Amino acid sequence: MALNTKFKQQLKAKAHKLKPIVFIGNNGLTDNVKMEIDRGLTDHELIKIRVQSSDRELKQQLLVEACHATDAELVQCIGGIAVLYRKNLE
Repeated sequence: MALNTKFKQQLKAKAHKLKPIVFIGNNGLTDNVKMEIDRGLTDHELIKIRVQSSDRELKQQLLVEACHATDAELVQCIGGIAVLYRKNLE
């Protein structure tokens, strides 16, 4: 599911006031972290996550893997904060 520009702008505006609810630390993307991301997306559709890494390529790799594992879309990534979206089927 590809998000169009207008919808991404709306999601960014909604995400502005959110705080990160999942933190990806030194252990990387573990099964528990994937489960928490999935739970957050199921409950809220739109979440912020924080990646604790100074390596830009590693951050991108972790975010792509997280999106792939949870069927989510990356809306925005600024520094170590990323916004993920997955439409709730209900």
